Amino acid sequence: MSLKIKKNIPLIDQHDENFMYGGRFGGNFIPETLKKPIDDLTKLFSKLRKDKNFLKERNHYFKAYVGAPTPFIKLENLTEHLGGAQIYAKVVSEANGGAHKIYNATVHCLIAKKAGKKFIVGDTGAGYAGKMLSMAAKKFGLKCKIFMGAKDIKRQRPNVEAIKKNGAEIVPVTTGSQTLVDAVSECMRYWVSNCDTTHMCVGSTVGPNIFIKICAWSTAQISRELIRQVKDEFGKIPKKLKLINCVGGGSSAVGFWNEFMETQAEFIGVEAGGPKNSKLHAAPLTNGSKIGILHGAAQYVIQDKEGQIGSTKSISAGLDYPGISPLHCFLKDTKRAKYTSASDEDALKAYQLVSRLENISPSLEPSHAFAEVIRIAPKLKSSEIIICNSCGDSQKDKDIIKQRLGSYIR
Repeated sequence: MSLKIKKNIPLIDQHDENFMYGGRFGGNFIPETLKKPIDDLTKLFSKLRKDKNFLKERNHYFKAYVGAPTPFIKLENLTEHLGGAQIYAKVVSEANGGAHKIYNATVHCLIAKKAGKKFIVGDTGAGYAGKMLSMAAKKFGLKCKIFMGAKDIKRQRPNVEAIKKNGAEIVPVTTGSQTLVDAVSECMRYWVSNCDTTHMCVGSTVGPNIFIKICAWSTAQISRELIRQVKDEFGKIPKKLKLINCVGGGSSAVGFWNEFMETQAEFIGVEAGGPKNSKLHAAPLTNGSKIGILHGAAQYVIQDKEGQIGSTKSISAGLDYPGISPLHCFLKDTKRAKYTSASDEDALKAYQLVSRLENISPSLEPSHAFAEVIRIAPKLKSSEIIICNSCGDSQKDKDIIKQRLGSYIR
C-alpha cells in the first residue's frame, strides 16, 4: 500500500473519518467511558484552533511567557571541527523551563480554562513534560498532578524537584518498567474516573487522536519561528537542507518539521538505540517493529513474541518509550522522513563534544540527534546545511552525565 501526504492540508488533519493516518496509524482505541470526554475535547479544540481570540491569547503567552522566538544560531566551532556541512541549531532549550514541552503545556492549560476545569493531570518521563505542566498550571491557577515512573523519578531528580517546587503532586508509578509507558497508562486510567472535573495533558504526540493534534499544533510554533529565521539567514530555504531531530514520542520533531512539510527539506529522525552491548532499545521505526495498539492508537511498537508491549532501554528517559507517534509512522511510510538511531554511548560523546565546543548544553534527548549530525556532517559538502533541534537543556541529566562521564559540562 503506497501512502501519500496530501498537499495544502495540515499534517494533523491528514486522517480519515476514523482518525487513521494512511488508514493504518492512529485512531481512537479507547474504552466506552472515554468516548464522551474525547468527543467533547475534540469539538472544543476544533473550535478553539479557528478562534481569533484564542489564537491571539496563545500567541501572547508564547511570546510573553514562553519566550518566543527561541534562538537560531550557527555552530561555528562544531562546523569547523567536523568539516563538511554548515551546522546550525534551533535552541529551543532557551524557552521558559528549558525544553519544547512548554508549548504543549501552555496550550493545554489554556484549553482547560476554556473547558471550565480546575484540575489538570499529565504524564512525564524525562520530567520536562511534568515540569512544564506544573509551571503552566501554576501560571494559570490550576491544581496539577503528574504521573511519573519510579525509575524516572530516581534518574531525573532535578526535574522532580522542580515539579514539587511548582506545587504539583507527583504520583510514582511502580507497575511494569516504571518508566514513561507506564506513567502514560496510569495517567489515562486516572482521567477515566475524573474527566468531569479534570483535563488531561498527554506529554507527546501519542494517544487518542485529539492529544496528538493538540500537541503537534502546539509544538508547530518551533517551525513557525524557524522557517522565518531560515529565510532571514539565507534569503530563501536552501535546496540542500537537513532538519535533524531526536524522536521518542515525537513531539519536538513534528513541531520542528511542520512548516517545512511542503519544502524540499530532508527530515531525519533519530531514535534511542540503547546501550551498544544490549539487544534492548527504544527505536521501533529503525528496528522493524510491527504495528500494534498502545495508549489508544495504532503505531509501530516494540513487542515480544506474544505481541505484548516489549521492554525498552535508553539512557534518555524522554526517548525511553516502546511506541512512536502515529504521525511519525505516517511520515516514515510515505517516505517524507527518514529514521535512524544512536546508541547511549554515541549520545554521551555528542553531548561532550557539543558542550565543549559551543555555548549550548543539550540534554541526552537532543544529544542523540547531535550524534547523527556528527556522523554525517563530514561526509557532506560545505554548501549543504544541517539544522539540529536542541530541544532540551542538560540540567536534568547532570547526575547521569556525572556518573557516566565523571564530569558535567554546563
